[in-house]
Amino acid sequence: MTRAEHDLILIVDFGSQVTQLIARRLRESGVYCEIHPFNALDDAKVREAAPKGIILSGGPASVHDAGSPRAPQAVFELGVPVLGICYGQQVMVEQLGGKVESGHHREFGRAFLTIEEAHPLFEGLADVGSSELVWMSHGDRVTAVPEGFHVIGASTGAPQGAMADDSRHFYAVQFHPEVHHTPNGARILKNFTRGICGLSGDWTMAAYRDEAIARIREQVGDRQVICGLSGGVDSSVAAVLIHEAIGDQLTCVFVDHGLMRMGEADEVVELFKNHYNIPLIHAEEQDLFINALEGVSDPEVKRKTIGKLFIDVFQKYADQIDGAEFLAQGTLYPDVIESVSFTGGPSVTIKSHHNVGGLPEKMGLKLVEPLRELFKDEVRALGRELGLPDAFVGRHPFPGPGLAIRCPGEITREKLDILRKADAVYLDQIRKHGLYDEIWQAFAALLPVRTVGVMGDGRTYDYALALRAVTSVDGMTADWYRFDHDFLAETSTRIINEVEGVNRVAYDITSKPPGTIEWE
Repeated sequence: MTRAEHDLILIVDFGSQVTQLIARRLRESGVYCEIHPFNALDDAKVREAAPKGIILSGGPASVHDAGSPRAPQAVFELGVPVLGICYGQQVMVEQLGGKVESGHHREFGRAFLTIEEAHPLFEGLADVGSSELVWMSHGDRVTAVPEGFHVIGASTGAPQGAMADDSRHFYAVQFHPEVHHTPNGARILKNFTRGICGLSGDWTMAAYRDEAIARIREQVGDRQVICGLSGGVDSSVAAVLIHEAIGDQLTCVFVDHGLMRMGEADEVVELFKNHYNIPLIHAEEQDLFINALEGVSDPEVKRKTIGKLFIDVFQKYADQIDGAEFLAQGTLYPDVIESVSFTGGPSVTIKSHHNVGGLPEKMGLKLVEPLRELFKDEVRALGRELGLPDAFVGRHPFPGPGLAIRCPGEITREKLDILRKADAVYLDQIRKHGLYDEIWQAFAALLPVRTVGVMGDGRTYDYALALRAVTSVDGMTADWYRFDHDFLAETSTRIINEVEGVNRVAYDITSKPPGTIEWE
């Protein structure tokens, strides 16, 4: 259940939308942690995990609801420090004999927590009597603390906003320290894990690299592995890591569907085949994919067509590799977490491009997933540790269906060519202005409309192009990036002058929600 090489913080998930942020904050401070749904844990599993500390997450339920989640009793019997957050505070209070009530003043959004007492949990924060900006999201609140607890912080809507039982090492806060809206939240979590729990912070990508290589060698032995290489960061880092472990026992299959950005396929082949000398099959199947997509306008049909063809093509080339027993995938920790149903129902498939539409079952191969314990930012750090170029591992996310879903309406070769050129100009502008690393994702979308324009003394009737750029932490929510007007004017002029077929450029200022990041 746990990585034996590192001390563990066990995060018990009660269904909060931001539970993953707790884990990310801990990992950022060098602390290894795992998230497990409350209903996948019992007393025996908690003891078996042997954590050095436990965090109880927030959640949407009320402790007064029939059948509402509870923590395994072993959480409070192990003798290790426990921190409850929001619902985690309330469930701790309920199980330890305190009182939680509904119908009081609710708090949603920014609030100020007055620090009532100097405490290790607040080390390095404001002085006693001062206030800390925090993020609240609760309807119920604690009205009576269990025996042994005392209040160390309070807000208007949560008089027991932070509390502690130092003799038993139990701590709880009503606010969410894991979100960016609590500016000193990461410090509070670090105070808990590194200070109160006494962890050393030995979770580093250098250590992970060595451990992962050892595990891959133990799992694979002298057998063959194939890897579906998309050219994205996840599969690329997985391929380089596996190649470092087993060398030429790995063969990558790069399915070139003709929907990549300008020059991207050449970059992938150059990096993996010529620079890293990784055995690579470059499956040049552009005509197959584009012929199948030409004239298709429905986004779901596009995705399903690409997914089915990818499976067929991958299978065709994989069959040419003698003795392959393993399939390598770039599965990440969020995929693992999200594939476990919180409600106890059947698991759902998350990010179908990671499991290649059920390919492992179809091919009868065993899986090698060396990144399944890592978040996206950790994968990038591992890529740098492996020597992948920073410009490669720092690239913006790119969807599996590629330019097909950045071309709303019917797909044609002409439209893909126009889009590819316009997108290249846009990204070149962003890099030239030193903005690339400030932006989570930026791209152009070719709209399914033609507009009248004037160029020189002549009338034009060409496509309209939309530019999109967003900032985000994890892609789950996003805000549009605030370019200055001079940048947009310069970029629009370059695109119209350099890309034949475009005579109008717009900038998309829709956040997520209500929009998605991609257009389809």
